[in-house]
Amino acid sequence: MSQVDPSVPPSGTGCADCDATGGWWFHLRRCAACGHVGCCDSSPSQHASAHAAATGHRVAQSFEPGEDWTWDYAAGEFGGDLRLAPPTSHPVTQPAPGPAGRVPADWQRHLH
Repeated sequence: MSQVDPSVPPSGTGCADCDATGGWWFHLRRCAACGHVGCCDSSPSQHASAHAAATGHRVAQSFEPGEDWTWDYAAGEFGGDLRLAPPTSHPVTQPAPGPAGRVPADWQRHLH
């Protein structure tokens, strides 16, 4: 299976797994193979790396506004810019951490 499919749009504007469970995230990562948006490894649930481990989809791109770097979970290293289907980030009006209304007041204590 290819590790990058530039035609696949992101799964949404936030972490798909946190949205399904009522959780929250710090920053977002987008799977370059299937578009799954998951939360970063600093987030409480670390859904992006869990997605990579469960699927073998090893490359993710930052889903933060203004960022275009990638991370290869298998190699443990940063990569360059990928040209993926838009949108390339969550909306700039969406807070980080997010989503609004689900982030606890002591959110910093929950980061990894």
